[in-house]
Amino acid sequence: MSTPNTRSWLQTLVGFDTTSRHSNLHLIEHVRDALAAQGVPVQLIRSPDGAKSNLFATLPARDGSTQGGIALSGHTDVVPVDGQQWDTDPFALTEIDGKLYGRGTCDMKGFIAAGLALVPEFLAMPRSKPLHFALSYDEEVGCLGAPVMLHQLRLQGQRLDGCIVGEPTSMQPVVAHKGINVWRCTLHGKAAHSSLTPRGSNAIEYAARLICRIRDMADSYRANGPYDEFFDVPYTTMTTNQISGGIAVNTIPERCEFAYEFRNLPGMDPAGIQAQVEAYVQQELLPRMRQEFAEARIEFDSLAGAPAFDSAETEAINQLVQALTGDRTKRKVAYATEAGLFQQAGIPTVVCGPGAIADAHKANEYVELAQLQRCEDFLRKLAQSL
Repeated sequence: MSTPNTRSWLQTLVGFDTTSRHSNLHLIEHVRDALAAQGVPVQLIRSPDGAKSNLFATLPARDGSTQGGIALSGHTDVVPVDGQQWDTDPFALTEIDGKLYGRGTCDMKGFIAAGLALVPEFLAMPRSKPLHFALSYDEEVGCLGAPVMLHQLRLQGQRLDGCIVGEPTSMQPVVAHKGINVWRCTLHGKAAHSSLTPRGSNAIEYAARLICRIRDMADSYRANGPYDEFFDVPYTTMTTNQISGGIAVNTIPERCEFAYEFRNLPGMDPAGIQAQVEAYVQQELLPRMRQEFAEARIEFDSLAGAPAFDSAETEAINQLVQALTGDRTKRKVAYATEAGLFQQAGIPTVVCGPGAIADAHKANEYVELAQLQRCEDFLRKLAQSL
């Protein structure tokens, strides 16, 4: 059974509606005040517009040092509940049969709650290394907050020996994940009455050609690799997930917009994948459009992205987490986290947290009390190892 303090913290965190479209400041400021009341140095690292904030807090080592040590990383935003059929209030923690229901319980306020609940114990330990909290904003909409925090920490000269990203992994270490890259493509053709088709340039039809090209690339990766058998989907994937265009059934559409994503294996260059898409546009698609309409154009906008992550088996943080969990299975996952950003910043990282990813993002999201207990036990051992 997890400690009452963890449950209390989780109840508080779930009660803050930090859906990504809202500010997270009320949650961040609550955590700041709670930590500051225990004598923990805290800094808020704001978003460029000031509407949201990261939080970085350090529990110093017994000699007062703040350099090195391990960061516990978690994002504070959650996905929407719009259109979902919940059996309980998604922003009020509800316990049923050993499960705690609420938006974010699994992804990933459970991990944050367990860490915050143990702060008094962490502070009482004679640690020779500091322990840090790195809480971010807007992970769910493209990992927007963590880069701002990491940039500021770099400017301040803050060093970290390692990082644990507490995304839901059922407390099993994950050593790699794919990158995610989300793009919007907008095609501008020329409107005309559909009875006068040659006088227009059909943006939807040209979008369809490009979407088929993206599907052909996806099929090629599936058929030819490269592969990594440790992933549940062992190749790079590409898919178009949204599209809109046209104003009437008898009007040649002058505009079409669609969004696509690709999730690349570690070691594959996402810029190279996108370059193939754009090369097809420049060499084949756009010249054909401009034969019909000289001012036709096709635009690309990057909507979100997070780098792939691949932890070396020899890294100390990897070996430590495997030893503390007693789990040495090599796991790689298709979903993305902030781990790749920490790794890019030169910080050895592992993903490990309570709850199952299959229970995230959907209605009636929950985390098992037993998972929170395992997380507490793990975090205690982690702090003691410092």
